[in-house]
Amino acid sequence: MDRLTEMEAFATVVDQGGFTDAAKKMGISKSAVSKHVSSLEARLGARLLNRTTRRVSPTEIGLAYYDRARRVLNDAGEADALVTSMQSAPSGLLRISVATDFGVNHLSPVLGEFLSDFPDVNVNMELANRYVELISEGFDMAIRVGELEDSSLRARKISTTTRRMVGSPAYFEKYGRPGRIDDLNEHKLLHYSSQSSGNVWKIPAPSGEMRQVRSAGWLSVNDGQSLLNAAISGLGIAYLPSFLYADALEQGLVVDAIPDLPADTQGIYAVYPPGRFTQPKVRAFIDFLVHVFADKGPDNW
Repeated sequence: MDRLTEMEAFATVVDQGGFTDAAKKMGISKSAVSKHVSSLEARLGARLLNRTTRRVSPTEIGLAYYDRARRVLNDAGEADALVTSMQSAPSGLLRISVATDFGVNHLSPVLGEFLSDFPDVNVNMELANRYVELISEGFDMAIRVGELEDSSLRARKISTTTRRMVGSPAYFEKYGRPGRIDDLNEHKLLHYSSQSSGNVWKIPAPSGEMRQVRSAGWLSVNDGQSLLNAAISGLGIAYLPSFLYADALEQGLVVDAIPDLPADTQGIYAVYPPGRFTQPKVRAFIDFLVHVFADKGPDNW
């Protein structure tokens, strides 16, 4: 007889407290349940159940075996559920949180392709420069740039970006070009007003250490594209990711402020709540992002 069926029959008898109720639960005859349990006991060479006219209860050995058998049966059920889940078509509402800069410039333009490929998925994308709590706020996933703060979340890298200080040629012609990090104190700096660290830049020095530059800044904005526009206009130096400045750098609208400094390379990740199974809609979207951004980064945007 099938070993899992024997284990299931025995465990169901223990759960239900008898052969009659176990038979109803399994949808088979009482005699079939009894045969499965008897076969299991014969194979193991041990009595697993105490049988009386009034009740059925596990023996000491039977109770120990039940604990292990129930784990095996639960794992088998989860394995079946995993296969079913992985084969089901992605569908339903997909709630995504993404920083405004990346969402507007790179995620929004490719959403149409995803929705065309998966017409049963509806996307609700929130663009916000804040850290969202995925589970408590009801998001299925988020796109995050840089070091991941919450290690409890599952994450998959979809690309990389670099951060550099950029300014317009006209600005550097007027104010001079900084030769080293300390020279930034004499320049007009453009800041993200939404940064939790305030007006502080963490910049990799030639030695490999991370230097902090603090300045009140000439302009603070809670939007990266606006900072890039300000830098292009000659208002100062902005510290931006390559997915924002790449085109402007290629066109000569901005230049690297201190080219000799090491690039600050950061990962771009899809993060989602922990769990044994990934929802098909989440898995499909992450696979799509990995594919669509395969030829991007760190400076190729």
